[in-house]
Amino acid sequence: MPASPIAVLLVEDSPVALMILKRILAGSSEIEVVGVAQNGIEALEMIPKLQPKVICTDLNMPKMSGLELTRRVMAECPRPILVISASVDQQDDAQNVFQLLQAGALDVFPKPTVELLSEYEQIKHELITKIKIIAGVSVFTQHPGMRNKELVIKNSKRPENEELNPHQVNPYTFSNVRSTLPRVIAIGASTGGPQALFTILKSLPANFPIPILCVQHISVGFLDGLVGWLSTECQLRIVIARAGDVPQPGIVYFAPDHYHLQLDQQGRIALSSDVPVSGHRPSISMTFQAVANYYRQASLGILLTGMGRDGAEGLLAIARAGGTTIAQDEQSCIVFGMPKEAIALGAAQQILPIGEIAPKLLKQCLRQ
Repeated sequence: MPASPIAVLLVEDSPVALMILKRILAGSSEIEVVGVAQNGIEALEMIPKLQPKVICTDLNMPKMSGLELTRRVMAECPRPILVISASVDQQDDAQNVFQLLQAGALDVFPKPTVELLSEYEQIKHELITKIKIIAGVSVFTQHPGMRNKELVIKNSKRPENEELNPHQVNPYTFSNVRSTLPRVIAIGASTGGPQALFTILKSLPANFPIPILCVQHISVGFLDGLVGWLSTECQLRIVIARAGDVPQPGIVYFAPDHYHLQLDQQGRIALSSDVPVSGHRPSISMTFQAVANYYRQASLGILLTGMGRDGAEGLLAIARAGGTTIAQDEQSCIVFGMPKEAIALGAAQQILPIGEIAPKLLKQCLRQ
């Protein structure tokens, strides 16, 4: 028998946005909108009756906001939540979007508008894909006051192969692996990345002695909000990379929208508008490859949660150059796709839970 469609509850107070969302989702036989609420209070009343698999919510709504709704859902009836918000232009609201992720929502998506209908097919594909991805994620109760790192989120699928010891070194042999201390850290992430990055970066001190280059797959327009949110939560300085920047210790550089983050022959940041790689620009693998080419054995690559395979080949390039490579383990990933691909290639020398990556970095890098 064919699988039942994914039951979705829409929480949105704008009639126009609601009309567009319903039209988009009606175009997929794999999704069924089972209910519509205009605010969080209405949504909480509907959830026990409708039992939606996924909740799509706006941020700013009357009576009960998306943030309060997310907190209540995660405490009382946890299930995957996708934030669909127009709050990408105002810095305060953009940061508030990421507070929903901190509260337990899984991903963000820009609210479709009439002005964007020219890009209707692309928006439709991206939104339906996001809903299908997060529908396969198991979420667990997050009580009020629970610290972010205590929120347990994992992929609902069981490992297909033998269970991996998260602490074991991958048996793949790299003939040029050395004990060189890293001079740069490169991190790549996709779905679930903001939460994973928060866990890592919040644990690092302001005087961390190594620059960090980050590539986060995220809907266009949300990067400024992500950087602003992390900046308020972390001691490190967090910026969007600019061409010509020389990576400095204690600074986290994010690849900007629409550009690959690379390095020139002098080690300065270079931004490229070359074609997307595996559908992504910025591409994680492009940045990892640039780091491997310039820093060689002094590079350290980390591949975090995300769908697809971007980053797997790049992590292998770092390993082959003699650098250190880490993949997030399945149990702590929201989506295990990218780390799984890297592990299958033999690119991950270490496979660690998200909570153990920052302590590993501190132990290895503060020796300098």
